[in-house]
Amino acid sequence: MTEPLALWPLVLYFAAVIVLVAATLGISYVLGMRHTARAAEQPFESGIVSVGSARVRFSAKFYLIAMFFVIFDLEAVYVFAWAIAFRDVGWPGYIEILIFIGILVAALVYLWRIGALDWAARPQRRMRRPERKAA
Repeated sequence: MTEPLALWPLVLYFAAVIVLVAATLGISYVLGMRHTARAAEQPFESGIVSVGSARVRFSAKFYLIAMFFVIFDLEAVYVFAWAIAFRDVGWPGYIEILIFIGILVAALVYLWRIGALDWAARPQRRMRRPERKAA
């Protein structure tokens, strides 16, 4: 069981954090500027007054690209961890990382083939009309 004297640094730390946050909020409230202009209440982005609704629908491709990035970035962490321990894992680890990278490449090729990485709209094929023979 921990003795009560061992917890005093933690209590002191929490007290210091609370005092610092309260002081920051208090000083900001006292020294902060008060705007009464009508434009101060309008939202803006990077100094530009917004136009239109904020409820804009994004294409699902944005979310797909974000998911692909997270997935492939996570695999990069595994490859990095293997690179750190490559002397300890030996040849079996080398063969396993080759299989792992092969699966990643196969997944990337699959995504490329099905068009998941294409941003441009695919051109639609026009159906050719059957030619009429002159009578």
